[in-house]
Amino acid sequence: MWKLKPEDYKILFELMKNARVSDRQLAKMIGVSQPTVSRKRASLEKELIEGYSAIPKWEKLGYEIFAITFFKTKSVVATKERYSAVRKKGLDWLMSQPNVIMAGACRVMGMDAFNLSLHKSYSDYDDWFRNIRLELGDLIDDVQSVLVNLRGKEVL
Repeated sequence: MWKLKPEDYKILFELMKNARVSDRQLAKMIGVSQPTVSRKRASLEKELIEGYSAIPKWEKLGYEIFAITFFKTKSVVATKERYSAVRKKGLDWLMSQPNVIMAGACRVMGMDAFNLSLHKSYSDYDDWFRNIRLELGDLIDDVQSVLVNLRGKEVL
């Protein structure tokens, strides 16, 4: 495990918020020298930072809803014998969904998988949700979503 000093965390968290911040600006923000930030950034990028991503202004691209969807897999399909086939079916479906931006296993509220998706409208989301039931209904016991209005005034 990598040991981080307090200033390492500050640099890492600032880079997560804005990867384009200059070393000089970052040094000023956290109260250390610019060479220290440059050295720490290089080390963090080598050891801990997987890469940098752009975060679009989804609402300007026409997306109205961000959905966090949780799935509970049927226990009869989560057996050793069926796991590989069930996982492949789920992955194939996820990879065919252009609006899904992240998915994975989780342990929350009795659910065991999640995905994050974007939708142009509630109607678009509703069609997508119905498609989950049609395509994966034989694999899942329950599906629950949290919907975020991307055009809302309280999205940070």
